[in-house]
Amino acid sequence: MRIAIAGAGSVGRSIATELAASGHDVLLIDRETRAIGVDDLPQVEWLLADACELASLEDARLGDADVVIAASSDDKVNLVVSLLAKTEFGVDRVIARINEPDNEWLFNESWGVDLAVSPPRLIADLVEGVTDDELVEEDALPPLPGAEIAESVLHAASPFVGGPESALTGRLPEGVALVAVVGPGGVRPPDPERGLSVGNTVVFLAEPEALGPLEALLGPVDDAAPNEG
Repeated sequence: MRIAIAGAGSVGRSIATELAASGHDVLLIDRETRAIGVDDLPQVEWLLADACELASLEDARLGDADVVIAASSDDKVNLVVSLLAKTEFGVDRVIARINEPDNEWLFNESWGVDLAVSPPRLIADLVEGVTDDELVEEDALPPLPGAEIAESVLHAASPFVGGPESALTGRLPEGVALVAVVGPGGVRPPDPERGLSVGNTVVFLAEPEALGPLEALLGPVDDAAPNEG
């Protein structure tokens, strides 16, 4: 898939890294020169531009994108990018990051948002309802072709506990990207060198056909499961 990401901060860059590693064609857009890291992410296409400007998105060939992710730290920017992606370029799937919980009500179809991701809401949902290690699909989300959000809570028996995230991401099935890790400190973007602990919730963006292999990977431990980073 061709995926355009608006916002090259830590979240946008981490998502880009995971998606590019899974074989997707990824474009990162940011207007800040200091955010552009061509040498850091050589597998990702970069565009120095304001994603809120129609001309910039035309230069980005946004109409060719299968997915647009508005991942900046500014909710106003994410809403404008989402609206332009949907109304001007007809992008099938638009995913937007919510930074301020008070703005959640804006992130809907009226602004071109198919899927809104709110870290505070995610934490609340996990605290209130997700307590086992089964993959859980977000029932409240609209059905979106080509991708699902899945999550798993790491228990003591997991072969990935105690090792770096790279031990997990290195074994992910094709069509799966790690997009966030939830722990006592809150939601953070992926970091291959960070360790995983009991109780961490790992959140993925996965193609439907990859959900089975992903669940098998994160299910009961067997002798073939990796235990090294």
